Amino acid sequence: MRVRIFALLFSVFSFVSLSHAQDNVHDRSDWGNIFNEFDAQGTIVVADERINIQSTSVYDENRAKKRYSPASTFKIPHTLFALNAGAVRDEFQVFKWDGVVRDFAPHNQDQDLRSAMRNSVVWVYELFAREIGEARARDYLRKLNYGNADPSTKHGDYWIDGNLAISAYEQITFLKRLYKNQLPFRVEHQRLVKDIMIVEAGRDWILRAKTGWDGKMGWWVGWVEWPTGPVFFALNIDTPNRMADLPKREAITRAILRSIEALPPNPSVGTR
Repeated sequence: MRVRIFALLFSVFSFVSLSHAQDNVHDRSDWGNIFNEFDAQGTIVVADERINIQSTSVYDENRAKKRYSPASTFKIPHTLFALNAGAVRDEFQVFKWDGVVRDFAPHNQDQDLRSAMRNSVVWVYELFAREIGEARARDYLRKLNYGNADPSTKHGDYWIDGNLAISAYEQITFLKRLYKNQLPFRVEHQRLVKDIMIVEAGRDWILRAKTGWDGKMGWWVGWVEWPTGPVFFALNIDTPNRMADLPKREAITRAILRSIEALPPNPSVGTR
């Protein structure tokens, strides 16, 4: 009973906190110029928590509130689930390739946790999902208050083809808790997940992020760490041209982050 009451109170608190945060956002309609430059329709939320800034900005707030499939951005919480359930021991455990040739060459080899995250290797996370099971996944999702917390699916993977859905605002809320090691999982597991999320780094900054794509819509979510504080971001865009549109996720986000000096000028631009 106490657990249920706590879960209810936490959900209410999270909803109130999120609503309050959305009441204090800055509309950045001007970022539409960057989306237009890349011929893309989408949204981005940026929560800048650097000292003397402390602001949240959004382009297309209505879309930022809309829930979509998390696709491979779900590998962030899914890794925590797998570690907690014992589906993977650590970042060194090797998962043998099953011999099935897939479209993306890096998927066609043995994997560990780091490579599975970096290359978005779906078959590794399908192994995790089978071992975790739907009931335990649902319990984890509810504890996280992750989107609609619904892991059911009629076909395919629930984080891509199923009912699980999350908004850009909710992605930001989740990422902030992970950054602060405030999720209901072991701290060492949260730190490991953050370590394997590293995309690139400079002398005084670190970019941690994850892409996602469900075939129709693509994500890029994460944060940039600075000595003065983190800058969180969650972008999603439509991908009518499918794989041809995928580089736009990072390109748009990087352009916006550079415009607010949350990334150094002209960093390398990833394409997957």
